[in-house]
Amino acid sequence: MDLFGVFSAFGLSASAGLNAYIPLLVIALLARFTNFIHLASPWDTLSSWWIIALLVLLSIVEFFADKIPAVNHINDIIQTFVRPAAGAIAFAASAQIVTDIHPVLSLGAGLLVAGGVHAVKAVAVRPAVTATTAGAGNVPVSILEDVVSTGLSILSIVVPVLIACILIMVTAWVVWLLWRRSRLPART
Repeated sequence: MDLFGVFSAFGLSASAGLNAYIPLLVIALLARFTNFIHLASPWDTLSSWWIIALLVLLSIVEFFADKIPAVNHINDIIQTFVRPAAGAIAFAASAQIVTDIHPVLSLGAGLLVAGGVHAVKAVAVRPAVTATTAGAGNVPVSILEDVVSTGLSILSIVVPVLIACILIMVTAWVVWLLWRRSRLPART
């Protein structure tokens, strides 16, 4: 089992939770033009020119839809179904261990990771940004999400060890926060 393939797959599916098409486009372009990723059948379809052109078009549409105040809420509703599916595809396509792990498990893991990231974004982060900035912060936050999604997608393929370190640090931080919270005296 290739552990780095697992970290790449988790990073790409998390990236899909922020933006559905960027990680798929990164996978397609890197598979088409580099040796960083090799897509097995049927995932090699992602590197065809038609799919690349479609992903570029969908990325542009999502980029602008997420920046328009009323449209971004409708886009988030639509993306509630698209992003987990894109995460499942990104996970299964990028996991070089698909032959070692059942494809349904691979698709399910990608679906859960991307769906979880999207849920946090759509239910907690974006409403908080809208409420605290009267909507003025949505465009910068959306641009930041696109930048993070792009960077995470590239790093997930090129430097999966970094994703492992980030995963360990975030897990340790969450455990520390939970431990700290449990040690605080109860408020009356």
